[in-house]
Parts: sequence; structure tokens; C-alpha cells
Amino acid sequence: MTIVAADVPVLMYHEITTSPFGSARLAVPPASFAAQITYLRDTGFTGITAGQVASALARGERLPDRSVVLTFDDGFADFHEVALPILQRHGFTATLYMTTGWIRGAKDAAGSAPGPMLSWSQLSEVASAGIEIGAHSHRHRELDQLDDRALYGELATSKEILEDGLATAVPGLAYPFGYSSARVRRLAHQVGYGHAYAVGNRRIGPEPDLYALPRLTVSRATRLRVYGQVAECRNLPAIFLKDRALTKGWAAVRRARRVKGLISD
Repeated sequence: MTIVAADVPVLMYHEITTSPFGSARLAVPPASFAAQITYLRDTGFTGITAGQVASALARGERLPDRSVVLTFDDGFADFHEVALPILQRHGFTATLYMTTGWIRGAKDAAGSAPGPMLSWSQLSEVASAGIEIGAHSHRHRELDQLDDRALYGELATSKEILEDGLATAVPGLAYPFGYSSARVRRLAHQVGYGHAYAVGNRRIGPEPDLYALPRLTVSRATRLRVYGQVAECRNLPAIFLKDRALTKGWAAVRRARRVKGLISD
């Protein structure tokens, strides 16, 4: 059996640890993560990449029934140390979105990383293991608040560094914090990205924008019963009610900042 790509759940992770360096809310304990991947395997899910979904959407192709995408933002070292072995044990692939300025030991490091991040050697091992690598900007800045020159640098630099370092095309992007705008999406297309993911906390749905594809947040508080509903794309409005309210409120603040002339869209 097959399903339309718009029905595939795209799940978003960050750290897999009990001692988070970034947002504690978004850090999933290793035991919980292992239980989640075991659940996906035992209930017949097949792991595919974010790029496969975007390609299927662009071409109008169908995908295997019970496909699921697992995405990981930022590039924390625990992906290599903790998440990857669990994924491999259960036969799942994933997509990792790397903030290039945070690559450990990189000569072009930009600013303070939030914690231990992947090194180039680890990132290469991850890619060699079949994990799709996408860009997550260079400095992890709020892209919709940047002027055109800075925005171009964030998008183009991240893509170029990854493509040079991994010797492969990097057509996928995930926006830091999930923030974008029509201007950001246009420039992402101009830089050469073929698709981009935000957050959204909803299923993709019909007639999606390939540069604003939504994902579903997995957090420390996501219990296994709820995780199963998210993977099945059931009861999403109720599960993410608080997240959506916060998103709408912050979107209003950001619009007000633009109106005050901090940025023109």
C-alpha cells in the first residue's frame, strides 16, 4: 500500500539526553527516545528522509504506507553518540539539520554553540551511515529579522560549507526556531535550496508550500501514548493547542517589530 506524501508525519527532535545544554523542554531522554523508535518499528512504520517527502510532493509521487520522517535540529553530539545507534538498531534513517557555525573544531566556527556539537569526523560518519544532512543556517539566527545581505550569508554559507565538507548536494533547509517569511522563503529558493521545513505542529496537508513544510514537535513531555497519536497524525489540534497559541502570540510580536521598521518584508 502507498500513501500521498502530504500524509507523512515529519517529527522534530533536538537533543537526546537527560542533561540538556539547550532547551530542557525539547530534550528527549535516551530511554524515551528508544521507546519511541521501538514503538515505530513494532507498529509497522518505515523511516524515510525529509528530502524524500519533499521530492514526492514536488513530483506528485506516493510513498510507502506508514512512512515517517525523523528530523534532528542543530547538530548536537548526542545524535552521533546516542540517537544514531538506536536508529541503526531498529533500521530507521533520519534527517539531521546542521548549524555549520557550531561544528566542533571548525575553523569557520561562529559564536558560542549551546553545548557539545558534532565534529566534522562525526558528521561524516553520520552521513556515511545513511543519514540525510540538511542545512540549519550558519549562526542559528532569526532569519526573518535579518537584512538581505545577512540573510543571504546565513543561507548560502551553511549550504556551501556542508556541500564542500561532505562532497554531496544539500538541497534541504530547516529554519532556526522555525521562523521564516515570504522574503526568507524566496531567498532560500534563490540560494538553491529545493525545499525547507519550519515547525507548524500540523500535518503537511494538500497543496503545501515546499519552502514552509510543517513538522511535529517531540519534547521531553511527550508520553508514549501521545507520541503514537502524533505519529498517526491523530488529535493534533488538541495535542499542540498550547504550542500553537504561543506561536501565534510570538508571531504578532514579530509582526509588530517589522512594522516599527526593524525589517521590511
